[in-house]
Amino acid sequence: MDEPSIGLHSKDTYKLIQMLFRLKEKGNCVLVVEHDPDIIKSAEWIVDIGPHAGVHGGELIFNGHYNGLIETNSITGKYLSRTDKPVSGRKTSDKFIELNNVSVNNLKNISVKIPEKVLTCITGVAGPGKSSLINGFFIKKFPDAIVIDQDMINGNVRSNPATYLGVFDIIRKEFGVATTSDSALFSFNSKGACPKCKGKGFINLEMNFLDEIRITCDECEGKKYIDSVLKLKYQDKNIYDILNMTVDQASEFFNLPEIKRRLKILSDMGLGYLEIGQPLSTLSGGEAQRIKLASELHKKGNIYVTDEPTTGLHLADIEKLLLMIKRLVENDNTVVIIEHNMEIIRNADWIIDLGPEGGGVGGEVLFEGTPEDIIKCERRYTGKYLKKYLYQQV
Repeated sequence: MDEPSIGLHSKDTYKLIQMLFRLKEKGNCVLVVEHDPDIIKSAEWIVDIGPHAGVHGGELIFNGHYNGLIETNSITGKYLSRTDKPVSGRKTSDKFIELNNVSVNNLKNISVKIPEKVLTCITGVAGPGKSSLINGFFIKKFPDAIVIDQDMINGNVRSNPATYLGVFDIIRKEFGVATTSDSALFSFNSKGACPKCKGKGFINLEMNFLDEIRITCDECEGKKYIDSVLKLKYQDKNIYDILNMTVDQASEFFNLPEIKRRLKILSDMGLGYLEIGQPLSTLSGGEAQRIKLASELHKKGNIYVTDEPTTGLHLADIEKLLLMIKRLVENDNTVVIIEHNMEIIRNADWIIDLGPEGGGVGGEVLFEGTPEDIIKCERRYTGKYLKKYLYQQV
């Protein structure tokens, strides 16, 4: 199973763990790909791959029992062995966005207040109305709110991280100056592009009754440009070489502060392994979401909404994600997150907890306040499991 805990509250994760053990007890071999700490701790055997992502990964870091993992120097072991107390110095606000008498889907005429310019986390077990409140009501009431989701980034087939963040425009100008050429030559859709694939590097082959397939362009061999452009060099590298660099490699290669600044944001988000010319259509949902977030970090005074941004992320990547979210808040943006991940919840400035259960027995507001206060409400699932997470009461 690949990340069966996605979308589950910690209460439901414990039920999932029990189900997995029942499968095992019936003589089955159960293999799970997971980032959830509770599932990792419950596993009878752990295989840890790393040490990092992309070209910096692919190695066997650990193979054994949980107690052995937390004693290693692996990134996973270090994060699992940490004991974190509640965050101090939370940001507060005296201005609120009021949502009154909300009755969308299973919500029972509820009213809540979302503080402005802080990080608010919407919590609760599966199905109590979290998405109905935010996606079904809040976003419709505030259509200017910016939704950062895991959907594919809009753009054409030539779009990549470099074009999305505006880095490629700077690179093309640098190539133009260094080679005394027109910078437009280095655009994918210019006269410098391969005429057969039109700068895509591939050709779509239509198949009768089947989905079309992509094959590497035989004229440019996937390099997207004509030979005369590929002969133009910037510090001994042509434009194709540059586009094949990872974010970290390009950041080290270029000395221009603006390029370094924009690429550093991706590195800080744990995306340093991505090639800057990698088509956006090939990114995972989590990668796409973090790139969208990177493009927003310089903006101020907006409302941002995101639904479970930790999906598919390692504990180390969640920490990096949190740093970026806090940068948004520091710029006086209002950030609203629907989330089950306890690390995000403990770092929230404000929590709105819905429940008590899912479906028809949900739709009520159980709590509004800080993480320090919700852990005192052990009759509420979120408070109970957040306290367990904070103090490792497993």
